[in-house]
Amino acid sequence: MDLFLANSIAQFASLTASCRCQPDPANGATDYCVKNPSSECDVCSKVNIVTRSQWGARDAKSNRTMHTPVSEFFIHHTDTPTCTDITSCKARVQGIQNYHMDHNGWSDIGYNFLVGEDGNVYEGRGWSFVGAHTQNYNSIAFGASMIGRYDSHLPNDKALTAVKNLIACGIQLCKIRSNYRLYGHRDAGQTSCPGDNLYTEIQTWPHYSHAHP
Repeated sequence: MDLFLANSIAQFASLTASCRCQPDPANGATDYCVKNPSSECDVCSKVNIVTRSQWGARDAKSNRTMHTPVSEFFIHHTDTPTCTDITSCKARVQGIQNYHMDHNGWSDIGYNFLVGEDGNVYEGRGWSFVGAHTQNYNSIAFGASMIGRYDSHLPNDKALTAVKNLIACGIQLCKIRSNYRLYGHRDAGQTSCPGDNLYTEIQTWPHYSHAHP
């Protein structure tokens, strides 16, 4: 593991440990929380999300509301060529949406988010709607897909940092529980996703769970 990745993992662990949601005393229920007011926990400001309108998304045919916070997060890869600038990443995400809707017959792009090697996060179904990324887990987990094919190499540093910050942001926004479990797509089904190298990498991250989801 190189020094950058070691430092990145340490920072990720620190963020996810300290920037968690605070209990909401108004209702006391475990499914409710309020944002941590600490300015040092504003990790969402480090995430550049390219919205659906910005990347030219088609309208979804239908949506189901996601009930949050969730306890699980799945990492995928798109198994496509990667993209390293916003123009090519927008085109790649448009192509993935077209494939999911026109070939698979889905109501929208399947992932909640996609991450490019340009360092941007592309909004799929987002934090609000149930995705179509991990069979049997879509309604209880978010799924982010790294744009590329990661069997023989890793996403670049910008992409890895972006997805880590996205998860930490989800905790800050009370969309993900602070004690969440992290998985690769293959942990929940017969697939090679998210690629051998990326799968090995995420097993070093905080919250990766070796228990079956």
